[in-house]
Amino acid sequence: MTLQKLIWFCWAAFFAIELSVNCLSIQNMFEYGQQAGDQLLELGTDQTQKLFLNNSLFFFDRDYDTVYINTNGFLAVEKPTVESEYLRKMPASFGMIAAFLGNLDNSDGVGKVYYRQDSIPSVLHRSAEHISQAFPDIGTIEPTHAIIVTWENLAAHGLPGVQDRQRNTFQLVVASLSSSSYAILFYPREGLQYVSTPVDGQSEPVEVAFSQGLISGWFGWSTQGVYQRITTEDETSIRQLSEETNSGRRGVWVYKIGSSPEFTSITPGQVIELNPTPDQFTDLNRTSDQVTVLNMVKEVDGGPMESVPIFSLLNTEGQQETEFPDYEPDQEEEILEPELQSTVHPVQYRPRYPIDSEPDQPQPPHYQPQNPQVVVNIDDDLDIDVFAYKSETCASNRCSSFAECKDYPKGYCCHCRPGFYGNGKECVAEGKPQRMNGKVNGRVFVGNSPLPLEFSNNDLHSYVVANDGRAYVAISTIPGALGPSLQPLSSLGGVMGWAFALEQPGYENGFSIIGGVFTRQAEVTFLPGNEKLTIKQEFMGIDEHDHLVVSTQLEGRLPEVPYGSTVQIVPYKELYQYSINLITSSSNRDYTISLPDGSIQAKTYQWRQTITYQSCLHDQSSSAMQPTQQLSVDQIFVMYDSDNQLIRYAMSNKIGSIHSSPPEQNPCFTGRHGCDTNAACRPGEGIQFTCECATGFTGDGRQCYDIDECRETSGICGPHTICNNQPGTFRCECVDGFQFSSDGKTCVELDHPVDHCQRGTNNCDIPERAHCSYTGASTFICSCLPGFVGDGYTCQDIDECEQGRCHRDAVCYNSQGSFTCHCLSGFHGDGYQCVPGSPEREKTRCERERESIQASHSTSSFSLSFFRPRPAVGLYVPTCDQHGAYEPTQCHESIGQCWCVDVNGQEIPNTRTGPGQRPLCIDHGVAPPPIGPTPRPDVSPVAAGTHLLFAQSGKIEHIPLEGYSMKKQDAKALLHLPDRVVIAVAYDCLDKMVYWTDLTGPAISRANLEGGQAIPLVTTDLESPEGLAIDHLARLMFWTDSMKNTIEVAKLDGSQRRVLFDTNLVNPRPIVVDPSYGRLYWADWNREGPKIEMSNMDGTDRTVIVKDDLALPNGLTYEPESKQLCWADAGTRKVECMDPNGRNRRTIVEGIQYPFAIVSNGKNLYYTDWRREAVVAVDCTTDRETDEFLPQKRSRVYGITMTPTQCPQAYNYCMNNGGCSHLCLPRRGGFTCRCPDVMDGSCLERNVRTEEKNVY
Repeated sequence: MTLQKLIWFCWAAFFAIELSVNCLSIQNMFEYGQQAGDQLLELGTDQTQKLFLNNSLFFFDRDYDTVYINTNGFLAVEKPTVESEYLRKMPASFGMIAAFLGNLDNSDGVGKVYYRQDSIPSVLHRSAEHISQAFPDIGTIEPTHAIIVTWENLAAHGLPGVQDRQRNTFQLVVASLSSSSYAILFYPREGLQYVSTPVDGQSEPVEVAFSQGLISGWFGWSTQGVYQRITTEDETSIRQLSEETNSGRRGVWVYKIGSSPEFTSITPGQVIELNPTPDQFTDLNRTSDQVTVLNMVKEVDGGPMESVPIFSLLNTEGQQETEFPDYEPDQEEEILEPELQSTVHPVQYRPRYPIDSEPDQPQPPHYQPQNPQVVVNIDDDLDIDVFAYKSETCASNRCSSFAECKDYPKGYCCHCRPGFYGNGKECVAEGKPQRMNGKVNGRVFVGNSPLPLEFSNNDLHSYVVANDGRAYVAISTIPGALGPSLQPLSSLGGVMGWAFALEQPGYENGFSIIGGVFTRQAEVTFLPGNEKLTIKQEFMGIDEHDHLVVSTQLEGRLPEVPYGSTVQIVPYKELYQYSINLITSSSNRDYTISLPDGSIQAKTYQWRQTITYQSCLHDQSSSAMQPTQQLSVDQIFVMYDSDNQLIRYAMSNKIGSIHSSPPEQNPCFTGRHGCDTNAACRPGEGIQFTCECATGFTGDGRQCYDIDECRETSGICGPHTICNNQPGTFRCECVDGFQFSSDGKTCVELDHPVDHCQRGTNNCDIPERAHCSYTGASTFICSCLPGFVGDGYTCQDIDECEQGRCHRDAVCYNSQGSFTCHCLSGFHGDGYQCVPGSPEREKTRCERERESIQASHSTSSFSLSFFRPRPAVGLYVPTCDQHGAYEPTQCHESIGQCWCVDVNGQEIPNTRTGPGQRPLCIDHGVAPPPIGPTPRPDVSPVAAGTHLLFAQSGKIEHIPLEGYSMKKQDAKALLHLPDRVVIAVAYDCLDKMVYWTDLTGPAISRANLEGGQAIPLVTTDLESPEGLAIDHLARLMFWTDSMKNTIEVAKLDGSQRRVLFDTNLVNPRPIVVDPSYGRLYWADWNREGPKIEMSNMDGTDRTVIVKDDLALPNGLTYEPESKQLCWADAGTRKVECMDPNGRNRRTIVEGIQYPFAIVSNGKNLYYTDWRREAVVAVDCTTDRETDEFLPQKRSRVYGITMTPTQCPQAYNYCMNNGGCSHLCLPRRGGFTCRCPDVMDGSCLERNVRTEEKNVY
């Protein structure tokens, strides 16, 4: 046989193999069952079994010694919650590997869930083979331990039948090495019979994903960790699990899921083409001659030919085509198909991510299976059934809403529309400033220190003026031992400068090329000490607030910069080399250190960085970008602010040519144009230019104003939506009961059960005659109210007068649903009983008390006063109005004092005045006249009545109250604050103002509930204001700062600030006031010693009132009517109440999830819950939860307050500022005049007791 024959025969054999490669079968999975030593999970629909591990499993950046196996197709590293909290509500609060997450069921006994941990050599060896094939460059793999979980013949829960039910079989193997773990997932074709399961009454696609769960976040708050979903909402992606691969074997998927001591992201296997394995060759049952051809020795022209493995002939790693010569048989051989000629392009190996020699190279998130590209060119007369995978098209695109989609032969690409720039998947408006938020974690050695400085979740904020290339970066909570030494690293946040650098003609900044999803790794080598630092940054795109999100990790050693030193960085230029999916750059940075003693040191460091990203390979025009560009950075400013523990960087950035040329003079390219920061500069001839407001803004370009698209374009979002305005743009959200369809734009109704009673879509008679009772699903029952008769759909009034219900000497008056009886003239009684004669009106309580005192005085030599204590001088007689009710203001003329009383005549504390004065008492049941400015004509005021206000995700929402019930259908946003993280909210009932704190500024602001703009009040010397309280009488506000560990007070306009407490505070958060008694209450959730404290408003008499059985007292409220202090504890998971003196403590509800804030309203309490993402109502009389409100947009809810229709009746001595020159601070029995911390020299301080006050 000639060499040509050999090659032709080899290729024909390989081609036949490729056309008949078997899909993964159940027999190809790891052995399972009781014969393999497996244990069985208990039968059921949501069963969980805890498994203690012999060796640690690494998941993300932590190691675990315990896992939990669950019926619903997942393995968890923490105890799972009930299925209603994670099915279709991912990401979950606990860490999990979701192999096939859905509502699964094996309660019929047919399905089984097997699990075991194994360390026998055959299992470990096979695990190593799968990992090595998925990661070809990883080197030697030596697993020490494996967990094998097999879900066999599981059905979807809730479907009828037993024998006819579709059933799935799949397997998860977690193989662990000494410092890392890998997940191997098996999806046999015959094992995937369904791809969706019923959840809440509708069919939902299953999920394959890795979820980190909740992780410790900012200032002790928990935040949602990474959620990396492998499949999509499209069921095709789930079916492809058995058809595709990332490990070279169809239906087998391998992922690196965790490592120690550091971990970047879930890393998918890198081999997406299908390679026949030795096992697959054997499975074809070939003859010995066919097998011999795989690796044979052949003599050619009388000489030996070296061994030629078939894989060396079929090179699949190159991108070029490989052509094979035509087979020409010997003359004496039979020619079966003499015309057969073919040119075959072998399967192309195109890794989804750039492959580095380091297997731990960070990879972009959100990996999803893709179709391998198989291209075979064969003559038409060869009748072979060849199929090709259909590529994704624009019909299913995920382009930015500011982009156009274009189809190409092998897929689609996104292109930003004119006026926007980016990679098409993400587009931003030209000229618009850009913001970046993120977290910084690190483990850094400074100087020669043997111990590292560790920090986590430090906030990073950046702001770029895009039309001139200026970038500003700040990182918070940097300790003094580290901050000075970080000053040379201006490029820590300088990537924002490159991403949005000012572009020179013909060149593009980073965001224009790669968008906002990429990974950056930089290596810094400091000279001459050779200290090395690694910077890893994961850019995760633009969030809902139009902020670029980044996660930063620092590891290594820094040369020490002495405390008090300043650093100056010399302007520099850096070359960026661009290739497909990879950008590299390097440079030397020079800087000088000015030491506290006046000496100066010159230093330098070497900088090398690699940026990886995912480009669109279908558009060949992308290859036209400049392969090398130069970033010029100047005007560099760095500073460490030791007082606020902030490191700040600022710089100016331009991107352009690497060649020396005369600098551009047009102001658009120099950045010296004077356009508004929200405008783009458009160059003209020479030095001419124009300013054009960015999309979403209006103006002349020199001044630009945000366009409120939601208000100016009615219905811009379409039906069933809510429009939220944001700077330069807007965002559409579906209303409750609707969700976005597959196009991401149209809101379609959810197929959920409907409560027609609550929604008002029932056909019962009107509510005045009938009652609608919800009975589950979408059903209800109608019944007539008492006083009516009928079937509930039609109700007729009962005429009770025809039934003789009244006395014979009374007349009966029928009314709708009721009746009344009145005695005839000459009789008196209640109408049911009438007796002859004329009645006397029953005396009221005030009249009886007045007569009692007068009668007592006539028979006694001393006067009796109802109120205590009161000087026994003269006689006090209560004053009654014409209807016999107590006058709201009562006076005792003998002693010259007046006070306010309630409807029962009881004195309202702290309302008593001295001679010549009368307190301002509110008449009972009469609302005070409106106070404050009238609403703006262009703002719709909130409807009258009592409302709940709560903070959530950059906005404040309100829920109207009807009695104690939440009118959930009328809830809507009160105020949109898209750039703010609003924490606490409070309300001033006099001026009808809502106040709030936000951590982004940080700041304290307010706005009129009846309409108006947000007004910043306190914007300086704040770090983390988390609690806020309003004294509407003394016109004061109090707040806590959990970073400064202080409690402060100021006037309601933010003036005259004074620190009340700055000691013995660790994590102060909620704070409330009792204006009547001049009391202040707050909670400190210090985990080592949580407590609730009390003091007077002037800071005196500070006392701890609760310290036992507390954990995380997040919420605090005071109910003035019942005089109850209540709190919500996220650690004990209870709501408790007691009197203000620390007595009569009782539990209201327990077993709640994660409360954040709480407010009282009569017999009800309302609290916000992070886990439930809801506002929950609690009835204190029955000690149970009665209702919950779920906002349209599900995210964490923060502070909550109430807006009563009128202010509570109360009085304190500072209602008119008490005659103080500056701050009047109430306290029990008096007040204190205090000066603000910043005094003007005219302030006088003094303490005033009740007796002194009565003189004035």
